[in-house]
Parts: sequence; C-alpha cells; structure tokens
Amino acid sequence: MARVLIEGTDIVVRLSWWEKALARHRDVRVPGSALRHVYVEPDWWRALRGERESGTCVPGRLCAGIRRHRDGQDFTLVRSGGPVLCVELHRSSPLSRLAVSVPDAEETRRVLSPTGARGGS
Repeated sequence: MARVLIEGTDIVVRLSWWEKALARHRDVRVPGSALRHVYVEPDWWRALRGERESGTCVPGRLCAGIRRHRDGQDFTLVRSGGPVLCVELHRSSPLSRLAVSVPDAEETRRVLSPTGARGGS
C-alpha cells in the first residue's frame, strides 16, 4: 500500500510496483514548501475531482494516476471503502493535490501538518 512521508524537505508518495503500474507513474515527490493544507477525507469518492488523464480507474473500486481539472492536476491513488489523505499544494507546484489511500491516514496527516511537524497540535 502507498505511503506518504517526508524525505529531507520533500513530501514523497512511495508506491509499490503494482501501484506504479496502475497509476502509470513513478513515486511522486513535491517540495514540502508547496504544502498548503493537509486533511483526511472520510468519503473516498469526494477526494476525486476532474477527469482521468492517465492511469487506471475501476469505477466504484479504485482510481490511480493523474486527474486533470480546471485548477490543474491531481495525483490520485484512491481505493474505495476507506478514508483518503489529501495534501493540497500551492500553485507553484506541478500538482494541485495528492489524494492517497494510506494505511493510517490520520497519523500521516499529523506527521505532514506544519503544526504536527513541529511537535505542536
């Protein structure tokens, strides 16, 4: 299952080999300075916006890859039935949002959030 973590000053989405095949994308890396907001979307389908540009979508089950919409592009790796970690990015980033189903979305949100990264709440 995908993991979202901080490596140095970057936010990285690590994908398994089969997730890379589904998404038709390598691991995703964006600068941490591009982070605008991070939250957990409890309804997986609400994390999806726009239309599939590349990758795979199995309606009602999984969407993986790049989705294009009027505000730019999102990288998604979303599975049905669970919460989704959403990382909103500044316009300076090549992506607008990362939407990823991760094993513990709330814990990952705490790690990524600017207050969580400083140890505050």
